[in-house]
Amino acid sequence: MKLCRLFILFYFLWVFLPSLKGQQTNLHRALADYVANKPAQIGVALIVEGRDTVCVNDSCRYPLMSVFKLHQALAVAHELRVRGWTLDSPIRILREDLKPDTYSPLRDKYPNGGVVLQVRDLLSYTLQRSDNNACDILFDRICGVEETERYIHALGISPLSIVADEAEMHRSLERCYDNWSTPLAVARLLEMLFVHPVFAHRAEEGFIRRMLVECETGKERLAAPLQGTGVVIGHKTGTGDRNARGEWIGVNDAGFIRLPDGRHYTLVVLVKDSRATMEETCRYIADISAIVFRALEREEY
Repeated sequence: MKLCRLFILFYFLWVFLPSLKGQQTNLHRALADYVANKPAQIGVALIVEGRDTVCVNDSCRYPLMSVFKLHQALAVAHELRVRGWTLDSPIRILREDLKPDTYSPLRDKYPNGGVVLQVRDLLSYTLQRSDNNACDILFDRICGVEETERYIHALGISPLSIVADEAEMHRSLERCYDNWSTPLAVARLLEMLFVHPVFAHRAEEGFIRRMLVECETGKERLAAPLQGTGVVIGHKTGTGDRNARGEWIGVNDAGFIRLPDGRHYTLVVLVKDSRATMEETCRYIADISAIVFRALEREEY
């Protein structure tokens, strides 16, 4: 009986593994061919059903830009539990917290500060609207940059570097390159947030997931080809300024996608030093999303 089971197992591996490998190879080739001649460094990581992984140009260091606000949110959630705080805990916003000349809907709404907001409000600003001032307030009041990096590393996520806050990156654009990751490391973190049972019943992480699903930014990126398909996407974008060479430092989108049939996948596209226009660069991300979605529809991954 034991020999029979072993025979069946080896038969399955012999028959099906070449097919699975071929599916992955076909998708890898399609993605690699697509990014090959683009005027940018484009990295892609795909995890299907928590198992099958396809990566293209994953060995480079890509500036995270505001994608790191996802990492920050998870570290904040952890620190809230350590302190015995909740998402409803109050944070006083001072006028000096609201830096000018940076993207901040929070500052636009409360230009003079002097308000008290809950932690959940600040996370909503960072995750849904990529607010830079809200981000640095969370770094200052709850969980600093070093603590954020340390927590994400403790989750087993690497390679990764988070060493600069928004104010530092605003003062020197070169600092944007110091907050970096590989696409696969970001994908593994997203996969952990949405799938790992440790996070499944925690209110803080549940709130983060909801914020990502309701994200208002980057609809022209990963989500663009998914409109009208019935999928649910939770994602975090990141967008940098131009560097001294006139290139977009980073244009990113990291998403967890659940298909109508219940299958899911995580797709991360990080674009570094793009010489294309912003519209064209966002289209690269949308096109990659479309290639992956079509392959999964045909189960050719």
